[in-house]
Amino acid sequence: MKSLRKILFALGLLAPAKIFACAACYGANIDSPMADGMNWAILTLGVVITTVLGGFMTFLIYAIRKSEALTAAAEKKNSPGA
Repeated sequence: MKSLRKILFALGLLAPAKIFACAACYGANIDSPMADGMNWAILTLGVVITTVLGGFMTFLIYAIRKSEALTAAAEKKNSPGA
C-alpha cells in the first residue's frame, strides 16, 4: 500500500500537466459553444444532485420528527398519570 502511494506521488510530481486536463477542456477556447455546453451540463448536474440530496434530507428530518412524536405519544399513553 505504501509503495502504491509513493508511485502515485511520484507520478503527480513528474507527470506533465497535459495528462490532468480533460479532453474537452484542454486547449479549448472558453467562448466556444462546447465550453458553454460543458458549463451548463455541470450546472445542471449540480442542481439535480442538490435537489435529490435536499429531498432525501427533508424526508429523513420528517421521519425523525414523526418517530419522536409517536414515541412521545406512546409514552404519554402508557404513563401512570394518564
